Amino acid sequence: MTSLPTDLPAASSPASLVQTPRTRTVRMGDRGSHDVSLIHAIIDEAPICHVGFVDDAVKGRDAPSPMVIPTIPWRVGDELMIHGASSSRMLRRLQEGGEACITLSLIDGWVLARSAFHHSVNYRSVMLFGRPRLVSEETEKRAALDALMEKIEPGRSAKVRAPNAQELKATAVLAFPIAEASAKRRSGPPGDDPEDMDHPVWAGVVPLRLAAGEPEQDPAQIAG
Repeated sequence: MTSLPTDLPAASSPASLVQTPRTRTVRMGDRGSHDVSLIHAIIDEAPICHVGFVDDAVKGRDAPSPMVIPTIPWRVGDELMIHGASSSRMLRRLQEGGEACITLSLIDGWVLARSAFHHSVNYRSVMLFGRPRLVSEETEKRAALDALMEKIEPGRSAKVRAPNAQELKATAVLAFPIAEASAKRRSGPPGDDPEDMDHPVWAGVVPLRLAAGEPEQDPAQIAG
C-alpha cells in the first residue's frame, strides 16, 4: 500500500481560508465559517459531493449547458479529490481548464418548530470553487486511490488487489485545492417567535444519521 497523509502539519496550512466574494456568507452570516479544520472535517465525513460545471459541448445545444454530477469526494492534505473514467465528460471538461463549484452536505436533523415558518434542518455543508490539476504521476495517483479505499473502509487498501496498468490508465483522478471554500452549518433547537412558545404542538429536533447497516456478503464469494 502506498500512503499519503490526509492531514498536513499545522504549519503548512492556515487556520482559516481567505474570504472571497464567492465564499462570503450573505444570509445568516453567523452560520458561515472559513475555518480550515471544519471544512476538512466535513469533506472527510461526506460520502458524496455534487460537482457543478459548464459543458460547452452538449450535442443539440448551441449554448453552454450547466451540469451537476454527484461523485465520491475524499481529501489528501489540502486537496479535495474526485475520480472517474478517463473518458468522463465531466473530467475531460475540467481537465481542459473548466472551473467547478463543488458542494458537500451532511444532514444532522429535522428541526420541528411551533410555527410552520420556523421549521428548519440542522446541517453542515461546504462549498468549494476552483480548477483542478490532473494527478498523473503514477506513485501519487496510486496513493490517492489508496486514500479513497481508506475513506470507504480503514485498512482496505492493503487487502484489495491494486489497480493494474490498464485500470490505472482508464481512471482519471483530479485534485482541487481547498483554497476558495467556506462552510455553513446550523445546530440546536428551533427559533420560534415569543408569541408562539405556548402553541400546543411538539417542538424540537429529530436527529438524522447516516449509518451502516448489516453487511450483505457477495453471494458469489467463497465461503469463509
